[in-house]
Order: sequence, then structure tokens, then C-alpha cells
Amino acid sequence: MDIRFQVASTPVLGPALVLFAVVTAVQVWRGAWNVRRALLQMTAAVYAAAVLSLTVFPLNVTWGEYANQAPWIGQINFIPLLTADITMVPNVIMLVPFGFLLPLMSRRATSPTRAALLTAAASLSIEAAQLLSYVVLNNGRSVDVNDLLANTLGGLTGYCLVTLALRAPALRGPLLAASLPRSAALQDDRRRTATADGPRPVPIAAPVVRP
Repeated sequence: MDIRFQVASTPVLGPALVLFAVVTAVQVWRGAWNVRRALLQMTAAVYAAAVLSLTVFPLNVTWGEYANQAPWIGQINFIPLLTADITMVPNVIMLVPFGFLLPLMSRRATSPTRAALLTAAASLSIEAAQLLSYVVLNNGRSVDVNDLLANTLGGLTGYCLVTLALRAPALRGPLLAASLPRSAALQDDRRRTATADGPRPVPIAAPVVRP
């Protein structure tokens, strides 16, 4: 039995985005989220959908005579930089917004090293999904360690950009207002504020005068 069909991104990701938008609107109406934070989360959701539509979708399901016959291990390039070329640039650009959003949404992105590790984990998840789609659906996608390196570089670039933006007075206020309550950006802002204010002076007790 031969089965061949394609699952496009719009029928899957479109309803998911609409549902998330409805939940976001309800949370704003109830006062649980402010407008700026809601916009940040909607931006992140649209960005995630765009990345999935580029990296995972469409799903080409092929079973039977026309299925890919090559072993799954042959779809993985384990050697870094050997086949690196200009095609790595889109992979760098794709994860720049991810690195930019990280400190505004995650409490773990407190340093460039952590941001790079979080980006690498996200990129590895994408590569794993592509490999799984090949194994289960015979989808013709390959896994490349160069994509992992390029994506990590893109996330680190985005983290550096948001760090510079948070130092600009004109951008710092709006970005912090949109950040999630426990985000790394707000935690860092609280530490800076506490350091700038300095320790409170200890009150000196009045001397006791003995009769």
C-alpha cells in the first residue's frame, strides 16, 4: 500500500495561533497580563510558528514503494564545518530573534553562556524533530551539525543585541515593561537598582544617660 500526502503548516499552526490569541486577549481583559507583555508573548508565538513552518513543515508523509529507503543514520552530518558555506547564514539569522527574546521571557538567560546553551537546546530540538519526521514519516529532511552551530551563533547574536538595547535609555523602559515578571532582564534590573541605591544606613541608637 502506497501512501503519499502532505500536511501544510497553516491548518496546524493557524488554529494554534488563533487559540493562543484568544487566551491572551482573555488574560488582558481579566487584568492578569498587561498589554505590553501580551504583545511580547504574541510576538514570540508568531515567531515560533514561523520557525516551525520553515524547519518542520510541510510534513511529507510517504509510506510504501516511494518511501525513502536510505537508513536514518545516513541523514545526519556529524562533522562540523566541513561542508560549511553561505547557506549557513539563514540559519544564523533565523535564531537571532530567539536570542533577543530570551532574557525578556526566560529567567535562565542570565549570561551569554546560558543564552548560547538555551539556543543550542532549542536548535537540537528542531534537528531531533526533523530526524523523527524522517524516521516515522519518511520525510526527506536531513540533520546537520552545522545548522546547530549556526543557530547557536544566531541566538548568541540576538542576546548581545538585546543586552545593548537594554543599556539604551530610550529602549530600556519599554523592553522591561514588556518583560515577563521572572525574566532575566527584570532580575538584572532589580539587582542594578539595589546596587545603585546602596545599603540602607543602620540607625544609631541614642546614648543611654545614666542618672
